[in-house]
Amino acid sequence: MKIKVFGHRGFSGKYPENTMLAFKKAVTEAKVDGIELDVHLSKDDKLVIIHDEKVDRTTDGTGFVRDFTLAELKRLQAGARFKDMYGKVGIPTLEEYCSFIKDYDVVTNIEIKTNLFWYDDIERKTYDMLAKYGLLDRIIISSFNHSSVILMKEIDKKIPCGLLVEACGLGNVGAYANKLGVEYYHPDISTLTKAEVHDCKDHGVGLNVWTVNDMQTLTDSVDWQVDGIISNYPDVAKAYVAYRGC
Repeated sequence: MKIKVFGHRGFSGKYPENTMLAFKKAVTEAKVDGIELDVHLSKDDKLVIIHDEKVDRTTDGTGFVRDFTLAELKRLQAGARFKDMYGKVGIPTLEEYCSFIKDYDVVTNIEIKTNLFWYDDIERKTYDMLAKYGLLDRIIISSFNHSSVILMKEIDKKIPCGLLVEACGLGNVGAYANKLGVEYYHPDISTLTKAEVHDCKDHGVGLNVWTVNDMQTLTDSVDWQVDGIISNYPDVAKAYVAYRGC
């Protein structure tokens, strides 16, 4: 079984997270199998890629993503945490990302960020954008809000989806995922148990684990033969997976 390595928010250990720079470096420098990213809606209903509900942590701005128009978001410096060492780096749209990634054999794990605010019809908007660029066969849709996963399955039951959960994990996850017709479980590796791993395998549910940034969790991920490793340092993860022959 080949374990896929996903760049968490791109190559975020080295470059500004969830930016086109981080995505391009994940593909060209780290040679990832996949990229994980996060999608919100702007005030004017544009699909934008940023992790937090607020822009404060990753940019030089202040406020909620949903209160900015796309034009206003584009004026922010998304590389602020890197002391501007990469120059001006902007918040990308999902369309910008799709236009880039369509030419690469890379799986994209899109987290729909509806766990704090509900973005009306974001699932359909995301699906239509992926369809526009012919990416529906290279996608996993995930969310902490499992209603978004269910809605995506209602749009297209063939789209692979993942159930994101907080560090506490989820009991009876195999049966739960099977009941919803969901293919993957996306747990926090730091609290993942062998029982959860066995439960998923017994029910044919794939495991994509986050965020694997140290050798202990990397070793555990390979030992447990997970399907995907989501890491800020995908170059290191790729090298270790290759070393282990996985």
